[in-house]
Amino acid sequence: MISSGKIQQVAVLALEGVYPFELGIPSRILEATDGLYEVSTCSADGRPVRTASDFTIDVPHGPELLETADIVVITSIAPPNIPEELPDVVAGALDRIPAQARVVSICTGAFILAATGMLDGRRATTHWNLADRFRRRFPRVELDPGVLFVDEGRILTSAGAASGVDACLHLVRTDHGSEIAAAVARRCIVPPFRDGGQAQYVEQPVPDTGNAGTAPARSWALEHLRDTLDLATLARRAGMSPRTFSRRFTAEVGVSPGAWVIGQRVARARHLLESTDLPIDRIAEEVGFATGASLRRHFHAAMDVAPTVYRRTFQHSPKQ
Repeated sequence: MISSGKIQQVAVLALEGVYPFELGIPSRILEATDGLYEVSTCSADGRPVRTASDFTIDVPHGPELLETADIVVITSIAPPNIPEELPDVVAGALDRIPAQARVVSICTGAFILAATGMLDGRRATTHWNLADRFRRRFPRVELDPGVLFVDEGRILTSAGAASGVDACLHLVRTDHGSEIAAAVARRCIVPPFRDGGQAQYVEQPVPDTGNAGTAPARSWALEHLRDTLDLATLARRAGMSPRTFSRRFTAEVGVSPGAWVIGQRVARARHLLESTDLPIDRIAEEVGFATGASLRRHFHAAMDVAPTVYRRTFQHSPKQ
């Protein structure tokens, strides 16, 4: 956790061919925390930057901004602008990043970080469509193109486009807890949490189901996580046979009903671990797991960490 009195200075580096959408994500998300972060934008040489769209932006700072940053964000650039070798001016700008600063890349920004060697021997991600190109250029990086973001401590890499929102919310969540992250998500009208390990995309098309889909049953299930939520119960709620419900659910959501229910229960358990001092057994009861042991097993499978360790990491004032 970051001290509540410490304002994190965030420097967003805009490079030639930057995507305007991704460039705006850090400011939009992090500055919705009411003063916990101060976000500024710079270029590698202090000059205006040509974007991937039909306009140029005039940024207020040069590379000197990076020297005082607590967090540096390298936003995405259009694939044709990804350099084979880092230009001297870009390499020089990146050399100004303090050793203790956290570094975040959005989408193709991972190519820039990898070119510096910062990702060697680390897990990282980028846009799934550029995975082969990335692997050919940076074989020493452990690329995982199937996830939304990868948190390696000091370095956080995210996948394409909107996953930058998830990465920035993850920063808020890590620094200040789930309550503030959820408030930011509500203000920005985005999902409060998508696990970094969630797939970047679902290959099958999402059907236009109208009122005949499984969404009403999912909405009901989220309000009744404590109850029995087996396939038969959910199918009855949707007015379908279990076989039809299972097929439609998987087509719409990308996972089976059972896997989705477990995921939602784990997500709710995360929230309670972060925001309450409830015992593990009580949390298990609240979210619908039969026992504390069941919660621990599913939680560890999803998060690769025990609930008690997760609580110590993310809760503002853990119970002693």
